[in-house]
Amino acid sequence: MDRQAVWQADAEALADRLRSLLTVVRSAEAEIGALLVEIESRGVQELFGYRSVARLFEHLADVPRAAAERTVTRAHALHPSRSLDAGPALAPATAVAAASGGLSTPMIDTIVETLTRIPVEHRESAEADLLTFAADAGHKQVAALGARIIAHLDPDGAPPLDTDPVTPARELSLRRKRTGTWELSGRFDDETGTRAHALLDALAERRTTPDEGPDLRSPQERYGDAFSDAVDLALNAPDLPMQAGERAHVLVAVSLADLQSGLGTATLGDTGRISAAEARVHACDCKLIPAVLGAQSEPLDVGRARRLITPGLRRALFLRDRGCAFPGCHRPPRHCQGHHIRHWADGGPTELANLVLLCAHHHRLLHRSGWQVRIAADGHPEFLPPMFLDKRRKPRRNNLHQPLPFAA
Repeated sequence: MDRQAVWQADAEALADRLRSLLTVVRSAEAEIGALLVEIESRGVQELFGYRSVARLFEHLADVPRAAAERTVTRAHALHPSRSLDAGPALAPATAVAAASGGLSTPMIDTIVETLTRIPVEHRESAEADLLTFAADAGHKQVAALGARIIAHLDPDGAPPLDTDPVTPARELSLRRKRTGTWELSGRFDDETGTRAHALLDALAERRTTPDEGPDLRSPQERYGDAFSDAVDLALNAPDLPMQAGERAHVLVAVSLADLQSGLGTATLGDTGRISAAEARVHACDCKLIPAVLGAQSEPLDVGRARRLITPGLRRALFLRDRGCAFPGCHRPPRHCQGHHIRHWADGGPTELANLVLLCAHHHRLLHRSGWQVRIAADGHPEFLPPMFLDKRRKPRRNNLHQPLPFAA
């Protein structure tokens, strides 16, 4: 594609060209690995005078030594050597998939790292499962599946370490500024800080997927979103203490016209403000309780039971979707909200056939992007990608939450 063609190309053509070039690059990288193993099998010193194939590649490719050594290590895992003292390749099926250009380097490393922790007798079937999942998921989701496989094969894991109790010293300050933003500061004992860091670190993972592209949020933004998710988890906890006989909640007031259109603003709590579009997201579930007002500000609905998802319906939703239903997302049910496929404000019923479980990130994405969701004939949700991702809009599903093939 020449420069003029690049300027004239639409989004779909640019994405198609990127995909085709990535396939060529990945296929070439796989062939480079096979060549390095072949050179080593014949004797790199006899052929080129170098003491190791990594040093040869370092000079040929003009890359740092560490990068050259990683390339050679990856090649050994994929390709069998003809040396007399060499064993079989760790991931031969992955090598075949890599040769076609279908696997990125992080994906290959994820599969290889997982297989090194799996007993030899289970590697072939585990590799097949990982490659099947890799066709529709990113390397982080494949790593999560690998962790599930390892946990299934070794459910006890490593024995816990004994630690001495630490005297807690905890302080926290949370105050609202006139601009509507909140400032948080505090200090904690080592145990509390470590637990908070582990929680936020898990929730702050980058959301890079083949469908959504790279996650461009800064570390501070990712940890801010993670803190918001942690608050949601706490508010949804079944043993949360009551306030005035009710579970802790925040009231959002919005006019019916603004809720239906997604335009305008809504009142958050006593004095806060959010957009009507954001209120529309929250109206799907009961994380915030929306109060819908008529033209004269009269209350039309304050969390009606027929709209809010009941505990029994929520359990059915958890059992069906088993976590965020968006393709490639690994968030478990406790991190998710119920989304009305046909919005409640547009007459959509609060029933299982009109609900899907989504994490906060993908809930907002669905409200704001070209993605669409529907319930398929088998009763499970499937997602239609925007045209720029797939011209055919082939339905996609999240298979990460399904039981392992050999776990029955």
